[in-house]
Amino acid sequence: MFLDILLYIFIGIIVLQFIYYIGIFSVFSFKKAEKKNPNHVPVSVIVCAKNEAENVTRLIPELLNQNYPDFEIILIDDASSDETLEIFEEFEKQHSKIRLVKVENNEAFWGNKKYALTLGIKTAKKPYLLFTDADCFIPSNQWIAEMTAHFTEKKTIVLGYGKYKKIKGSLLNKLIRYETLLTAIQYFSWAKKGKPYMGVGRNLAYNQSEFYKVNGFIDHMSIRSGDDDLFINQAATKNNTEICYSLESFTISEPKTTFNSWYRQKRRHVSTASHYKFFDKAQLALFYACNISFFILAIVLLVTQHQWILVTALIAFRYLFTWISVGCGAGKLHEKDVVYWYPFLEVTLIFTQFSVFIHNKFSKPVHWK
Repeated sequence: MFLDILLYIFIGIIVLQFIYYIGIFSVFSFKKAEKKNPNHVPVSVIVCAKNEAENVTRLIPELLNQNYPDFEIILIDDASSDETLEIFEEFEKQHSKIRLVKVENNEAFWGNKKYALTLGIKTAKKPYLLFTDADCFIPSNQWIAEMTAHFTEKKTIVLGYGKYKKIKGSLLNKLIRYETLLTAIQYFSWAKKGKPYMGVGRNLAYNQSEFYKVNGFIDHMSIRSGDDDLFINQAATKNNTEICYSLESFTISEPKTTFNSWYRQKRRHVSTASHYKFFDKAQLALFYACNISFFILAIVLLVTQHQWILVTALIAFRYLFTWISVGCGAGKLHEKDVVYWYPFLEVTLIFTQFSVFIHNKFSKPVHWK
């Protein structure tokens, strides 16, 4: 009797997963790509850096090389102790497009990236803002054009995709890129469903008016992370948000090379989710609860050999529709190689996320440098 109840729960979990992967994620994964015409709206590209001397030396020329008629670059030095400020000042002298914001340590906002970004946003002269991180690569000179092409009179927030660089032969790299892929499928899909809940600061754009409508970061200034996802969770709606996932719109970041450093990064990222709106927290919690419950119940039912033929068929069906959904999403985001490792990466990520959740319950993660 008890095993029968577990079987019914197992079936219910697979039904819920089908709703997520086919009913929700399909609006992105199975969606035909749309090509937008350039908008050429005035844009301020904003980069906030703290001790990023080596990275900004590479990034700034990539930004200056953008094929776009009307943009400025706002470089924010957040009280760096290395040569970041000196490099910024040298570029500012050479290029009229560059404007520099120097942030000094403020006792009330020490080490708070949101404070530094706020100063940069207030300095921006262009009505549209496009954000990336100092450690990103901008491989295409059409990046600004692609991201801003999605702005309309109503669509004032654009969510982009921030890839991680591929490292051949590294399972950790595949895990990092799989997690990034799955996260993007989720926030792109929910945005298309009219329930946008997050974006990534590595590739994010919005009109300045959206920033001032919600009083900037003031409601979550005390939370060190979340200049991207908490802002989007507050400001984005079904009417003002669009997504951009064309190849030339991608940014690329250097991934972590050790599990411990990536694990610490995930702890910082996950810590902001508890501040999301109730619906967003609930749907994310349900998604991960279904995933971890699926594996636990599958093991229990197979070990006990309770209706093992039916259980095996259900497992095969579940992997069929999840693999198809994730695979189609991976094709759009040019991450196909991680799909070959999907079963291994999925189970590793699920139990890593569970560990992060438990770890964060007992200690606070370290945030912005």
